[in-house]
Amino acid sequence: MDDTPTKLYILSSWLRRAGHRVVEATGGLEALGKVGELRPDLVVLDVRLPDMSGYEVCEQIKADPATSSIPVVQISGAAITPADRAEGLGRGADAYLTEPVEPDELTATVEATLRYYRARQRAERMTARLVILNEVTLAMNAAETFDMLLATAVEGASRILGRLAGALALPPDGRIRRYTAEPPTHAATARTGTADSLDRLSAMLPGSLAGTETSTITAADWLGLVPDSAAEEGAALVVCRTKSGRPAVCLGVEPAPPLAPDELNLLRQLGQALALAVDALRAYTEEHAIALTLQRSLLPARIPEIPGVEISWRYQPAADNVEVGGDFYEVLRLGERVLIGIGDVQGHSLHAATVMAELRHALRASLLGAVDLGASMALLNEVLRSYHPGMTATVCLILLDPVSGRAELANAGHIPPILVDPRGRARYHGLGDLLLGVSETSYRVDHLTIPEGGAVLMFTDGLIEDRDKLLDESLEIARRLAESAGEDLEPFCDRLLARFGAREDDVALVLFRRLAGVPGARDHR
Repeated sequence: MDDTPTKLYILSSWLRRAGHRVVEATGGLEALGKVGELRPDLVVLDVRLPDMSGYEVCEQIKADPATSSIPVVQISGAAITPADRAEGLGRGADAYLTEPVEPDELTATVEATLRYYRARQRAERMTARLVILNEVTLAMNAAETFDMLLATAVEGASRILGRLAGALALPPDGRIRRYTAEPPTHAATARTGTADSLDRLSAMLPGSLAGTETSTITAADWLGLVPDSAAEEGAALVVCRTKSGRPAVCLGVEPAPPLAPDELNLLRQLGQALALAVDALRAYTEEHAIALTLQRSLLPARIPEIPGVEISWRYQPAADNVEVGGDFYEVLRLGERVLIGIGDVQGHSLHAATVMAELRHALRASLLGAVDLGASMALLNEVLRSYHPGMTATVCLILLDPVSGRAELANAGHIPPILVDPRGRARYHGLGDLLLGVSETSYRVDHLTIPEGGAVLMFTDGLIEDRDKLLDESLEIARRLAESAGEDLEPFCDRLLARFGAREDDVALVLFRRLAGVPGARDHR
């Protein structure tokens, strides 16, 4: 920028001969317009301009966040005193030259300033990319599904490197997942993938040990793996394994222009983070499946059919808990009567599940002779206190005669069952006795009659306990819902679970109704 044509021509010629592309301006406002439009790598600025001083132009360039990093070299044949140079540098110039200037001095100053500028650009770009890498890694670790995880990773690769990106992985369900993302939106899109694509890709690369391998796949090989790929020039890939023999995780981008070493290193870091996140999610999924299998194996394999009684039950594990819990239900046919029970052992662990199994077996053993609910509760209490001190449990038992409707109820610290009369009115039964495992005590047995068409709802506290809601409020919600149970119990159980949503604790519930028209019922009224 210079308003003297001869000087403008000379300076421009020197810079062009040094290999630079030069855009000229003769005034401050014109110069500011071109800087904003072109975003040049460097500005050579005369101090004395006709419309505004070079100091002011420099200040405006540095004040704009979009152009503040552009280096400015000021040059003057009039403002040559130390005070002039100090003012120029103080108001934003990166270098200050006074005339006469030799060609080599100008080009050397420009080159030195550009080296600093390019180094700063690289540092700023790397910093921005590392910030995105950190954000993406955190998001990947928070992903709850494999699809969310791969979508997050591929969007991150596209954002970090500004290229078309793709990912391939094989979750435990055996269905290959493939996602792609590309600028400018970087939005992930699910793609089809063949089950053997990862195996074929691994065969193209050396070794199958744990670690990270990098490679560039030719267009022919890449399109042979994924024919619908938009990366027509092949792919620059990182293939990661956390352990030898495990399925690889592949993350790649389009290879042109070639990746710089720091870009390849970023891709490698993201690939390693993806492999670790996939492995952690795979382990969680497998452990959760094992835990659910174990939990269900400890619950009744089937519910016996009881003439005169319709029974519906549910067991819903905690949404985010990989450990097994101690919730259980029990339905036993005892001659002409039926015992229906529900309980909850303290804690979430394998120990809680084994204690739950012991209590169920102890309960069954206590019912082999004469049935006495109070004695059964006392036995369960003694089992806990003798063999598992420090553990507690709640249990509610109902012994029902379907013909007469007469019932016995014993409750050791459990949520009272909800009694629903034939007209749909619902109420909680009275509170029970002390929970099991605390101290030696006796357990009372309440006697009640369940009318024809009457129903009883029993559930564990996992259904109604919320951190942000009062327990009484949730209990009232369950009671009101019980009034709408209707004739079909199965849909009601589904509605009840749906109303409270995903739970932080396991939920067991049993809902039963005494049917009308049971043979012999008239004789026992």
